Amino acid sequence: MALTVMRPGLLTTVQDLGRPAYQQHGVVSGGVMDEGAARVANLLVGNDEEMAVLELTMAGAELRTDEDIVIAICGGDMVVVADGESVPLWRPVLWREGSVLSFLTRRSGCRAYLAVSGGIDVPLVMGSRSTYLRAGIGGLDGRALRKGDKLSMLLSAPGSKQAQVMHMLRGQGGTSPWHAGHFATMHTPMHVIRIMPGTHLDRLSEEGKRALLQMAFQVGVRSDRMGYRLEGAALRLNTKDELLSEAVAAGTIQVPGDEQPIVLLADRQTTGGYPRVAQVAAVDLPIFAGLKPGDEVRFQLITHQEAERLLLQRERDIDVLKAGIALKMKKARAVSAPT
Repeated sequence: MALTVMRPGLLTTVQDLGRPAYQQHGVVSGGVMDEGAARVANLLVGNDEEMAVLELTMAGAELRTDEDIVIAICGGDMVVVADGESVPLWRPVLWREGSVLSFLTRRSGCRAYLAVSGGIDVPLVMGSRSTYLRAGIGGLDGRALRKGDKLSMLLSAPGSKQAQVMHMLRGQGGTSPWHAGHFATMHTPMHVIRIMPGTHLDRLSEEGKRALLQMAFQVGVRSDRMGYRLEGAALRLNTKDELLSEAVAAGTIQVPGDEQPIVLLADRQTTGGYPRVAQVAAVDLPIFAGLKPGDEVRFQLITHQEAERLLLQRERDIDVLKAGIALKMKKARAVSAPT
């Protein structure tokens, strides 16, 4: 099976959950910006959570399939059509042979994730299919997709979860009555991001701490997958002493010399020497995947225990989704079994 890129849109890349095992060697982890949306999209089509998906930024992409295939689109609230017919989000859909899938515009959010039954088949690089554009590795030749590119799918074995989902959809007219819409994050003009104290929070002056927790920050135009540069009140530091570079993580908030915060994201460097004043709770990292330049955020301080509770709740929700999918496939097999 193959997908043909008719139009790549603003930025479309192949991504999975990244290559974190190589960070000690200085290799960027990379991977999807919204891990939750990508994982759910894969589960909806019967894939394992870590399989490669397409990450589509904003709108404009058009793709054509040369065979019937099951897809799911999760993440930002996009207007998507297949040959003029609306395609629902956050549920498995049967994409018919020869049909063109078009991402017309966005209602909210700016990144969507397209999972296809079997997963995108590109070479593994250090255990991952994720594209890292700066180094030119992973994905399709280490680059963003272009017009005319063809992507192969990993074949689904007979009796596999992917094959069962395909069978279910063919018996239900191509669209599943069940969905995972409760995972959708509604992107509004103002976002509250929950953070925990960082190693160097005490390097902020009292004025800087008040600014961090009381003022709104705007996403700057220099923001990208490596990090979001925020603009607003200066985060005044008590000292400008240089620090030794130390490990950073997704969601680390650094304060460089201009005293404007940077939130490190999927393509972040592995170490950093700027003060690490706070850490975004993992459960709120997907919010950044939906933010575009000009959007505003505020920060709310929570404890590490609360951040852990929120993350465990998300994982329980995903486990419930897995169980629900397994139950529906079991019922579908029972209905279709010969008597």
